[in-house]
Amino acid sequence: MKVAVIGSGNIGTDLVIKVLKRSTTLEMAALAGIDPASDGLARARRLGVATTAQGIDGLVAMPGFDEIEIVFDATSANAHEKHAEVLAAHGKRVIDLTPAAIGPMVVPTVNLHEHLRAPNVNMVTCGGQATIPIVAAIRKITPVPYAEIVASISSRSAGPGTRANIDEFTETTAHAIAEVGGAARGKAVIVLNPADPPITMRDTVLALVNASDPPAHHQIRESIAAMIAEVATYVPGYRLKQRVQIDPIEQPRNLTEVPVTHQVTVLLEVEGAADYLPAYAGNLDIMTSAALRVAETMAVTGAVRA
Repeated sequence: MKVAVIGSGNIGTDLVIKVLKRSTTLEMAALAGIDPASDGLARARRLGVATTAQGIDGLVAMPGFDEIEIVFDATSANAHEKHAEVLAAHGKRVIDLTPAAIGPMVVPTVNLHEHLRAPNVNMVTCGGQATIPIVAAIRKITPVPYAEIVASISSRSAGPGTRANIDEFTETTAHAIAEVGGAARGKAVIVLNPADPPITMRDTVLALVNASDPPAHHQIRESIAAMIAEVATYVPGYRLKQRVQIDPIEQPRNLTEVPVTHQVTVLLEVEGAADYLPAYAGNLDIMTSAALRVAETMAVTGAVRA
């Protein structure tokens, strides 16, 4: 199945390399960017991939565009609004790696099979891909009245697109914690850490639950461990940093509608595969790895052509 990528920055270039290097079901057909001097376009050309520096218009005009079935959008939330309209008019399936959230939000281990036939699926954010599986794992055992996540990434791995989309990041991730993860309420925070040497992506999940008995705590830990193992099948550097903490707390004053007895604290680390990006940029790697998993599942199941 032929695929194309729009966006020749870090995420788009990493996607191109992942398709070429890892996938046995996808064929990398084209990369579209808007900067003729970008490293991504130059690298793609060296790898034998057709390129254009004319953005979405150049992609549509390329020979063989009709044969492309899936397009990854790795640009920005604002740009995706136009791209989505153009690609829909041409009947292309779109996997959106921006925080635009035009289509349903998808986290592969949580709700991919519910949206396999959606014309446009949104990959939420890097923080969402890392933490929403954990919220969903806890929700399998007990209701989650409130969940908060903090994604800490190296400032070196935050390119212009990431920095331009900070507001969309927090809003989209918070919404997805509830809609996809199953929490009643969600909050998201992102921290750009300027440390040198650069830090590997770290994520903290704080979930408030009403679960006071030890058997429930054991089930929560087992559910989280199973989810981490499942995510690691497509993001090998995804791992738990220390044992899951489940601590008693007093009823929060701003959360009076449901009883809360404990806080579940999960500390994660996401190391990248270093296909194109450095290993510390796990925030970008988890996005491209998740998007690749979605496209391959669509291809294998025949959801695109159906």
